[in-house]
Amino acid sequence: MPLLIGLAAQCMHFMEEFVTRFQDRFPTLLGLRAWSLNFFVVFNLIWLSIWILSAIGMRRGYRLALFPVWFFAIGAIANGIAHPMLAVVGQGYFPGLITSPVVGVLGVLLWLRLQALTTYSA
Repeated sequence: MPLLIGLAAQCMHFMEEFVTRFQDRFPTLLGLRAWSLNFFVVFNLIWLSIWILSAIGMRRGYRLALFPVWFFAIGAIANGIAHPMLAVVGQGYFPGLITSPVVGVLGVLLWLRLQALTTYSA
């Protein structure tokens, strides 16, 4: 269940980033050119599709589906930490800040659930 709720939160997070132009602000912090809107949208939709397909795979018992789900959990935790830090660096609101704590907490819950699913017990 944390995976499906996490995916819904990630969709909201992506929407917040899209509306507040994350694709312009983040790369410039790294000294890079802004990402094109098409790149940003396609990149996010591909990952969301992979994670949704992984959720379906997990429901069907495919262990290979665990790999992208682990990646999602790690990314969600990183989002929950990075966006507040970016707001501090930027000295104010940074795109994605509002939804990032929710995504981060759900990432931790998913991480814990995945640990319980994948821990070997003799």
